[in-house]
Amino acid sequence: MISYDGLYKQLKKKGITKTDLTLNLGISSRTIAKIAKGEKLSNRTLEKIAAFLGCDVHSLCREISDNAILQILREEKESQISGGLYHELQVRMTYNSNHIEGSKLTEAQTRLIFETNTVDVSDGVLVDDILETVHHFRAIDYVIDTAEEKLTEEIIKHLHYIVKHDTKDSALSWFAAGDYKRRANMVGGRETTKPKDVPARMKALLADYNAMSAVTINDIIALHAEFEYIHPFQDGNGRVGRLVALKECLRHNIIPFIIEDSKKHFYYRGLSEWRNEKGWLTDTCLDGQDTFIRLLDVLDIPHK
Repeated sequence: MISYDGLYKQLKKKGITKTDLTLNLGISSRTIAKIAKGEKLSNRTLEKIAAFLGCDVHSLCREISDNAILQILREEKESQISGGLYHELQVRMTYNSNHIEGSKLTEAQTRLIFETNTVDVSDGVLVDDILETVHHFRAIDYVIDTAEEKLTEEIIKHLHYIVKHDTKDSALSWFAAGDYKRRANMVGGRETTKPKDVPARMKALLADYNAMSAVTINDIIALHAEFEYIHPFQDGNGRVGRLVALKECLRHNIIPFIIEDSKKHFYYRGLSEWRNEKGWLTDTCLDGQDTFIRLLDVLDIPHK
């Protein structure tokens, strides 16, 4: 649904009615009815109205999601509200996801970077840990912005680019930030999909997933596991995979899950044994969903 609060404010400010828009711009009564119903207008129509009112197109309307959690995240992101759900999701998911992958930054340091754009550097802190923390904040922003879009390879590749660009790895000639891997790799002694087969496997995975009529939390967990089995990127697969899972939870109005660093051994076991026993990873992700629910309760945010 689209809110035209900004448009109404501009009309009131300038003493213009919706009828005046029809008379001066040749806008049809059907278009005016769309505004009243909160339906989307074409970019051309919005640009015409904005030019007439002398304002920015983006100030006229905003999208309102049926997903209450996503709507809160978008509003708090736009307003840069401190201490809310957006703030805590950024800090907690970034800290835990990066720490699972070996980052040495503490949660306090992660919080400081997000809140003040500074860091209390101690001995042994890697520049990449700081970069990937800032990058992960931006990746969560991208997830919130694209949450309701169909999951595509382009979105997944862009998440990888956000997370890994400008890092030490990205300077390597064979490392492809924002593109699929060029060298074979293994995870925990397990062979992953060969580089030449990754594009076809990813297309098939997304085709099967996007064909589902009603996605559940179990479907998103399965998507995450199969993504990690393909391991499409040279590095950063875990972080990108968890970001994809966040996006899809928000897309399908499912409470997201945050895998805590303290549970990483259960998480790794669940991924390793997924093809034999799905329950271990499922239980770990549902535990992560309980972690998110506790955050909602602390912030007094209603949930299903």
